Amino acid sequence: MGESIKSYQDLIVWKKSIYLCTELYRLTANFPDSEKFGITNQIRRASVSISSNIAEGWGRNSTKNYIQFLKISRGSLLETQSLLIVSNKLNFLTNDEHKEIDLLVTEISKMLNKLISTLENNITNKEQIP
Repeated sequence: MGESIKSYQDLIVWKKSIYLCTELYRLTANFPDSEKFGITNQIRRASVSISSNIAEGWGRNSTKNYIQFLKISRGSLLETQSLLIVSNKLNFLTNDEHKEIDLLVTEISKMLNKLISTLENNITNKEQIP
């Protein structure tokens, strides 16, 4: 049986988002100094936003609010993915680094989509109960 989820920290999607963020901090440390306040900063801010919105949404007192924060998290994930494509095209990331990170981004995206879908379905099902 699966473990009970008592906190956002128990969510695998949050754990993977934290891992993604720390890996991106590590990778962007090798970006050119001229990008410190450009793409490096933007990748870091967007990637921090993924796990932060999962956590912040958890703390809200309604499922609808939580779903909205998960959607913001998904938006930050897609922003991160776009920035990583640009970084790869500028040769700030190797093709191998980009492929590895993109696999993780895709996995997190699927997990967020499933969580959002499940929560939305739960709300819809509750509204239909007489």
